[in-house]
Amino acid sequence: MPLVTSTEMFKKAYEGGYAIGAFNVNNMEIIQGITEAAKEENAPLILQVSAGARKYAKHVYLMKLIEAALEDTGLPICVHLDHGDGFDVCKSCIDGGFTSVMIDGSHHSYEDNVKVTKQVVEYAHAHGVVVEGELGRLAGIEDAVNVSAEDASYTNPDQVEDFVGRTGVDSLAIAIGTSHGAYKFKPGQTPRLRFDILEEVERRLPGFPIVLHGASSVIPEFVQMINANGGKMPDAIGIPEDMLRQAAKSAVCKINIDSDLRLAMTASVRKHFNEHPDHFDPRQYLSPARENIKGLVKRKLVNVLGSNGKA
Repeated sequence: MPLVTSTEMFKKAYEGGYAIGAFNVNNMEIIQGITEAAKEENAPLILQVSAGARKYAKHVYLMKLIEAALEDTGLPICVHLDHGDGFDVCKSCIDGGFTSVMIDGSHHSYEDNVKVTKQVVEYAHAHGVVVEGELGRLAGIEDAVNVSAEDASYTNPDQVEDFVGRTGVDSLAIAIGTSHGAYKFKPGQTPRLRFDILEEVERRLPGFPIVLHGASSVIPEFVQMINANGGKMPDAIGIPEDMLRQAAKSAVCKINIDSDLRLAMTASVRKHFNEHPDHFDPRQYLSPARENIKGLVKRKLVNVLGSNGKA
């Protein structure tokens, strides 16, 4: 099966009350863990590549690994650029075989965001590629994204119709209380998603696919495993999975997951070296890490996204 765009995925997800998992990839083991889980659960997939991942692993290596995953699983897979910060990187990914790109103009003024997003849309659509735009700014740090709490802002529903109409984007990432990275909320804080904003956006854009970034849950057992094996992560609370499942039943058709993958892998590697300090073969510690990622992804597909059985 060739790579696909997210168009048909999102249509089915919107109508079916579930969301597609968009998982960030950086190396072979992460891709294998994600795609093996999706194959066993028969779930459609979006594999996301950030600018940092392209720099680390190189575009060509990641694309060849994803081609191998297509051949191995037979699943519908969309390859997506996560947080493209300008036209040039989006064009490079489109020309390099991506089927979806995100142009993140949220750090610009509204009018400049419209301008750069429209430019990317025109080029992408001419090449059969879909585009995700963003309105509102999520706090947090993840790869090249670094937004302070003071600079974060919720999406203004009054802008969404104008933005989508003028740019022609195929999906829209909104800010309703999620945040990038693993340090979202301190113990004692109550995570809260602004479902009122989501509902108003859905009312103004009926049938239009919405995206949530920064939606890792910072699963406590991974943090505890890291700290039990020499780590020093502070206690943190992510977005509760039941809130994400509620969002997936609405207009949210794509939910991004990155930090939980990193935590799953790091927890497994730390545990392995704590128990086997004499090991030096990468296969010995990356194999259980891959299995831990696989288990995490299956949990997300079933309990959060509801996309199992929908490929």
